[in-house]
Amino acid sequence: MVKICCIGAGYVGGPTMAVIALKCPKVVVTVVDISSQRINGWNSDHLPIYEPGLDDVVKQCRGKNLFFSTDVEKHVSEADIVFVSVNTPTKTHGLGAGKAADLTYWESAARMIADVSKSDKIVVEKSTVPVKTAEAIERILTHNKKGINFTILSNPEFLAEGTAIEDLFHPDRVLIGGRETPEGQKAIQTLKEVYANWVPVEKILCTNLWSAELSKLAANAFLAQRISSVNAMSALCEATGADVTQVSHSIGTDSRIGPKFLNASVGFGGSCFQKDIMNLVYICECNGLPEVANYWKQVVKVNDYQKTRFVNRVVSSMFNTISAKKIAIFGFAFKKDTGDTRETPAIDVCKGLLGDKAKLSIYDPQVTEEQITKDLSMRKFDKDHPAHLQPPSPTSIKQVSVVWDAYEAVKEAHGICIMTEWDEFKKLDYKKVYDSMQKPAFIFDGRNVVDVQKVREIGFIVYSIGKPLDPWLKDMPAVVA
Repeated sequence: MVKICCIGAGYVGGPTMAVIALKCPKVVVTVVDISSQRINGWNSDHLPIYEPGLDDVVKQCRGKNLFFSTDVEKHVSEADIVFVSVNTPTKTHGLGAGKAADLTYWESAARMIADVSKSDKIVVEKSTVPVKTAEAIERILTHNKKGINFTILSNPEFLAEGTAIEDLFHPDRVLIGGRETPEGQKAIQTLKEVYANWVPVEKILCTNLWSAELSKLAANAFLAQRISSVNAMSALCEATGADVTQVSHSIGTDSRIGPKFLNASVGFGGSCFQKDIMNLVYICECNGLPEVANYWKQVVKVNDYQKTRFVNRVVSSMFNTISAKKIAIFGFAFKKDTGDTRETPAIDVCKGLLGDKAKLSIYDPQVTEEQITKDLSMRKFDKDHPAHLQPPSPTSIKQVSVVWDAYEAVKEAHGICIMTEWDEFKKLDYKKVYDSMQKPAFIFDGRNVVDVQKVREIGFIVYSIGKPLDPWLKDMPAVVA
């Protein structure tokens, strides 16, 4: 019976291993993590992450062929295949700070694997890592192997939060990269046989190690580039009176372009896009490709510009001051159907509004007050590190209240900023919302979820990303400093 161990019980390791256990009943899967709090969560009825469909998968397998444990060394030692799904945060200091991936956790995992192993192992990169990481890990394992053979594979994940289980059940592709040696090819075949239990063989792509590692960074860079492209167009649409929804639909019907990732918004977020692009930038710089690095940097610059533009629009629309004004924030997660707040645009927007002395009332159906407080008080990139290594955060922020009801959030508010496209925000009784707010009442829709015509008829002054401007707003241009 094949034994699989995954180091890291986060957003990638937990769901991926749960689905492998479900689809491969003859494989024993153990997910290990040094955080007892996280492992306790996976063993409870309240999983540590929210993902549609995940609960059912875990409940079907847990205790049968899916286990969660803090006994890292024991299960790594016993495994035939070890997936490494640890954090690879952006470096905050030293060489490559702000761009390069910090491989501290990866290296310590590799050294531990070498120390505790008593039999040959296939070691699989599951975290997003820079190109040539496998080579560095291979050297660590080789120099500490004590007669044991380690074969390195790259098996990047292509999951989208909110649809991760569906993505795992029906992937566009599974990518496995390995050395072009007999040992490497044999290891690729072993992992391929695991996925072939439910993934059609033609969708399992096999490449060399470096192609697999670069493919993950490239995929995220291309997706982020599409979002920044349509967001750049949204600014031009507002300036000219065009409607970005109509423009994106028009170009999306071109079969060469396609309709996905063409929704204009306040900006992209999530754990991967910015981190992976800056990682790509650093790799390009290190390889003497400054023009290529600058090209990809611009994708992040446009994303930052979009968030700044949104804050400036809020301030300029409300008589150029939001000091002491209550603003309701609808949504804090970086997108709907997830509780993940990593790199969410809401953080930068809220910090911008707080910098102008606004009072914020925040509501998100899946994000806790503790998480919101931590995010608004934490430095950039600190959140990528494990919880026990993050700096302590205050229990509250003076100008911020977190509520558990959208109607509560808007009471006596001057404006609403829609930051996450939760379905419930489309279904609210906006007449009831309007009646409870200060007048004039503003909606700043960062996700284009409201019916602009209907809410204008109620009495709202509406700013919707990339849509023709409300007459009120035309006289108050949003100038980016």
